[in-house]
Amino acid sequence: MIVNCQNISKSYGGIQAVESVSFDVEEGNIFGFLGPDGSGKTTLFRILTTLLLPDNGSARIDGFDVVKDFRKVRNIIGYMPGRFSLYSDLSIEENLDFFATVFGTTLKENYHLIRDIYVQIEPFKKRLAGRLSGGMKQKLALSCALIHQPKLLVLDEPTTGVDAVSRKEFWDLLIGLKEKGITIIISTPYMDEAGMCDQVALMQKGKILSCDKPDEIIRKDGQQLYSLKAENIYQLLKDLRKYPETDTVFPFGQDLHYTSKEKDPDLEKLKSYLKERGHEKLVLAAITPGIEDVFMHLMEKENPLNEKL
Repeated sequence: MIVNCQNISKSYGGIQAVESVSFDVEEGNIFGFLGPDGSGKTTLFRILTTLLLPDNGSARIDGFDVVKDFRKVRNIIGYMPGRFSLYSDLSIEENLDFFATVFGTTLKENYHLIRDIYVQIEPFKKRLAGRLSGGMKQKLALSCALIHQPKLLVLDEPTTGVDAVSRKEFWDLLIGLKEKGITIIISTPYMDEAGMCDQVALMQKGKILSCDKPDEIIRKDGQQLYSLKAENIYQLLKDLRKYPETDTVFPFGQDLHYTSKEKDPDLEKLKSYLKERGHEKLVLAAITPGIEDVFMHLMEKENPLNEKL
């Protein structure tokens, strides 16, 4: 294991940002942390990259303790924070030269490491970083994180705020880096990116709700999912939440996704209940859950609604 985390906790005053988080990352894998803003992903990443001290627990990267051996850890990781943090008044080329110099190398010496990424922005190498588009900033930041040949890349929501095409291009680059043997830890609020990862951890309110391969997380959840649609979707949501056999129900696009407390729910009974409440044009179908459905289900289990709408 290149990363081993045991019971990491961190609080800010009375706010528990990370609570007893444990996980392992195998070398050469892409490990994704999925969760909304405020779930603790950035705090955890800052601990892993030696920028914050944990209150409790321990973390080791390639055998080095992130607290006691922080200098050694910094030499073997590349970190790309959530916000663009390069020097806006330096050009693309100057930013890369600077970061290479910090780590005792040169752009020429390690050009092979970033060639596939850098060729896309090299024609604009004299342009100031502050004048780059979101996608170009993203590629420059990744190039700077790679310039010293790290064993581990830590990327905090690198695709947030960029267009869909740039997101796909970025993930293609990450998969290419993985094929070269670089381990990647990445956080994202986008559930569709889970399928790109070898392993994912679903985070909410500082805790890991589930951690495994994406398919295994879905399989272990084990609940049959149903899609429901009617003319008055909001009233349908309220009525389903009052139905005694409802386990979870939440909006998903133009439909509602529903699970029952019963292993084999009586769907005719459910339809009758809804028809009695005026839902005549009802569409109900069994569907295959995705990672987002499992995440919503786990969140509801962790923090059940205090009152039914």
